[in-house]
Amino acid sequence: MSIPQQATDAIRAAGRRMDTFGWVPATAGNISLRMDADRIAITRSGFHKGFIPEDGVMAVDLDGRAEDSALRPSAETGLHCGIYRRFPNAAAALHGHSVPATVLSRLAGPEIRLAGYELLKAFPGLPTHQAAVRLPVFENDQDIGRLQSRVTQAWDADPAHPPGYLIRGHGLYVWAEDMPGALLRLEALEFMLSCELETRRLRP
Repeated sequence: MSIPQQATDAIRAAGRRMDTFGWVPATAGNISLRMDADRIAITRSGFHKGFIPEDGVMAVDLDGRAEDSALRPSAETGLHCGIYRRFPNAAAALHGHSVPATVLSRLAGPEIRLAGYELLKAFPGLPTHQAAVRLPVFENDQDIGRLQSRVTQAWDADPAHPPGYLIRGHGLYVWAEDMPGALLRLEALEFMLSCELETRRLRP
């Protein structure tokens, strides 16, 4: 089965947008879009996400199995699949490696709390800045199945579902009901993480 051109175009455009901010250095990061209930379009491994070629997107099922066995998806495809299996309304997922997300996740404990920011209004159910969200921080693990299991356990324990999560020393994952929504969520969180990092730098 082919990948709709619209899906490929959306993923490539998201990669260019993330590259503008320096969130996908070298071959870091990955981007996906749900095509239907059982199919996901996701970036292939080994490409700079700011310069994704036309054939840099491939299709997998909800278990991460490639429709074309000759192609290799991003190493963390299983984390994208975990998002889509858990959240039926999720239709796009983004993962970046920004400096603030990487540094703060290395310094943090089990979570980072963001409170009092105007951009918190970017998230559903938070109509004012007088709110807070927390970003869980998970230990990095090259065993993606084991890492996803820890993420799933955290989701089970917190029905409120934070707006994303961090992997320590690695980066940020977000998702939303469409690609514009996922980009909005990523940009809002990255802005607040940048503010947190700058606050730490200026604090005596």
